[in-house]
Amino acid sequence: MKALVALILLVQLPIHKAAPAAPPAPLGCDDPESEAAAEVAVSYINGHSHHGYKFALNRIDNIRVLPQGPNHEIIFLELDLLETTCPILSPTPLANCTVRSFTDHAVEGDCDVKLQKVNGQLSVLASKCHSHADSAEDILQLCPDCPLLASWNDTEVLATVTESLSAYNGKSTGAYLKLLEIGRAKIQYHPAHVVFVEFAVAATNCSAEAANVEACHLLPDDQSNFGFCTATKVIRPSQDLEVNCQLYGHQVPTPDTPFLSRVFWPTSQATSGLVPGVVQGFTNHNLRLSHNNPLASESLSSEFSASLLSAKSVARRAVAEVAQHDKVARPVGFVPPPPPCPGKIRHFKI
Repeated sequence: MKALVALILLVQLPIHKAAPAAPPAPLGCDDPESEAAAEVAVSYINGHSHHGYKFALNRIDNIRVLPQGPNHEIIFLELDLLETTCPILSPTPLANCTVRSFTDHAVEGDCDVKLQKVNGQLSVLASKCHSHADSAEDILQLCPDCPLLASWNDTEVLATVTESLSAYNGKSTGAYLKLLEIGRAKIQYHPAHVVFVEFAVAATNCSAEAANVEACHLLPDDQSNFGFCTATKVIRPSQDLEVNCQLYGHQVPTPDTPFLSRVFWPTSQATSGLVPGVVQGFTNHNLRLSHNNPLASESLSSEFSASLLSAKSVARRAVAEVAQHDKVARPVGFVPPPPPCPGKIRHFKI
């Protein structure tokens, strides 16, 4: 009888279910985990870019994390990048590359990158980028006399590149160099008329003293030697030309850095000093040429959409809590936590 009563009492006890676990707080754009993912993403972008210059991280705009199971996550990053002075050909590590100044007519890159993190290891699955130069109005407002980016097919630009490369080959005792692509060009009109050009070159199988340079060919992959030239041509008040070229030597490629001789413009088009018609009128290299995978920016799965809504809800609650706490008296020196995203600007905003 006592056992029956105990059983009845046990059945009548309220059943308490475990409260569902709260969704994890959103990852902040300046959190160490976010910066680690951004570092991998930027390295991938530069390693898979085939034209122009290396880019450095300026700001993490957004980060979204989609759990896939134990020790497996998909990460979506939105990044702001800035062009550096290091050509994509240069072996100089990105950490040693200088970000171009605002008045040097900066170029910004906007990238979406999809990564996965498995057992703590990050790898890039897809990337989508677009890069553009700052507006001339912004530059001139701050620096009225600063030279602006000029079109690669500007007649003065083409003439300067051709004359510069010819002058360098004429004085060189090494291999004959051919043009791969124009990297940048700027023209200044006041107080002097000056043309500034930067261009990528490659060594050929001929010496600079070769009589028939039209028959010269780029070196094969196992002997490739790329380089970069800068030139300044003063047109007025008196004519002057200064050319500097640096050859990087043969570089053994890694899986992330393909032989650049295969991805730059065909040499038949480069020998005349002209950039192919597909880029006529451009003033900067667009990252879209190397990074244009739509899978990098979004996923249409309902699971992903639900995770985004959950993350946004958590973010709104976090902001509301910060606002509520700010109404309470705080000790001197108290700094409220920053919002999760976007992150800090590392250089300057375009």
